[in-house]
Amino acid sequence: MEGVDNLIKFGTGGWRAIIADDFTYSNIRIVAQAVAEDIKNRNNTDQVVVIGYDNRFLSDTAAKLCAEVLAANNIRTLFIDNQAPTPLIMYTVREVGATYGMVITASHNPANYNGIKIISVGGRDANADESDRLEEIISTIDKPLYMNFEDAVAQEKIQKINPLNSYIDAILRMVDIEAIRNSNLKIIIDTMYGVSKLSLQTVLITCRCNVDVINDRHDTLFGGQLPAPSIDTLGKLQRLVLERKADLGLATDGDADRLGIISDKGEFIHPNDILTIMYYYLLKYKGLKGPVVRNIATTHLLDRIADSFGQEHYEVPVGFKYISSKMEETNALLGGESSGGLTIRGHIKGKDGIFAAAILVEAISTTGLSISQLSDKIHETYGQTYFIECNRKLDDKLKSHLMERLFASKKVPEIPYDIDKISYLDGVKIYFKDGGWISARFSGTEPLIRIFCEMDTKGKCENVIDIFTTFLGL
Repeated sequence: MEGVDNLIKFGTGGWRAIIADDFTYSNIRIVAQAVAEDIKNRNNTDQVVVIGYDNRFLSDTAAKLCAEVLAANNIRTLFIDNQAPTPLIMYTVREVGATYGMVITASHNPANYNGIKIISVGGRDANADESDRLEEIISTIDKPLYMNFEDAVAQEKIQKINPLNSYIDAILRMVDIEAIRNSNLKIIIDTMYGVSKLSLQTVLITCRCNVDVINDRHDTLFGGQLPAPSIDTLGKLQRLVLERKADLGLATDGDADRLGIISDKGEFIHPNDILTIMYYYLLKYKGLKGPVVRNIATTHLLDRIADSFGQEHYEVPVGFKYISSKMEETNALLGGESSGGLTIRGHIKGKDGIFAAAILVEAISTTGLSISQLSDKIHETYGQTYFIECNRKLDDKLKSHLMERLFASKKVPEIPYDIDKISYLDGVKIYFKDGGWISARFSGTEPLIRIFCEMDTKGKCENVIDIFTTFLGL
């Protein structure tokens, strides 16, 4: 059977694969057929799927391939007829009551990757049970059905839509437009050759910000770098914020679900600090209440802030589907991850870099403090921590060896700090009695092992990372 030999697996961000290697016409159709089969198994002919795509190489073609398969299976399809941010697609799934959304994106992965992210009912990331069910169906597929795209449009099996205005209006309803208007902010947006320009620029201009945009042309190679906002990729934005005396630099990843910040001082604001600023602002200045949800690789300063306001805090595995599920379960106020993804109660159930940017702009407008000042205030109140992430490439042999050593034999290195506990919730995480920690887990989207460490001094952080990587032979 066609599907049996294909290794189509859903990781933390859906199925991602190298273009022309595993991301092929055949495999794209198999994933779409699996979605169609799952819907038909529910015996409900009135279900609908929303399809959208980013501006990666082959994304528009792959989106049409998926639509053709669904149409041939008599599944009603709403096709977003332009490059779109992932959060816009998630919002649309929620608003139209769709059974599934299919987003053609590989998010922040290298340019030679593409993929399909599955969005479930309510506009959230497909959970583990749904992903497992689709993988099981994929293994049984013989030959996907498909029909010509334009024929399907003519037969009204595919309907082209443009939900951008509704999505933008939803964001504007959740921000204090007047406060931002009165601040006369100058902001530079770095779209990182992704799909955030129209949405984010429209939101900020509506709030009367003075907005410049860089790296906004269509470039499927993303300017030769990863489309992920980090200290290594935002050098141009840093320079321009200082040269143009901007109040803020905003950057979004390839599909606009993650956010990066450059302060008025030209400093890179780590995603952990973005999360702490956001949560503190919502609690302290907006008077909101609610728990915070973070993954195992995200700063524990969030826990300290929650404790100080009498709120709960929860730790979940990596993957925003776990964050959104726990948020729904606990009515949490904010959920986020150290890679720059977050959402707030009342918005979509997935991460949204455009919405997060709007709330942060509101925060500096309302408080009269810069991002740097807000960050300094939090560290003065809750303590300074240092956070290091390092990634190491793996081949299958090394991965198998490390899995045996870490998870089967459960060996850990000798570290000169008192250990409080060890968790295997997602990979391995060692908690120290002084509040520090280190974790290691295999990436769900790339052949990497990811190591994260947070300690109260830079020296301790570097020391623990060095001990751990030496122990792993990396």
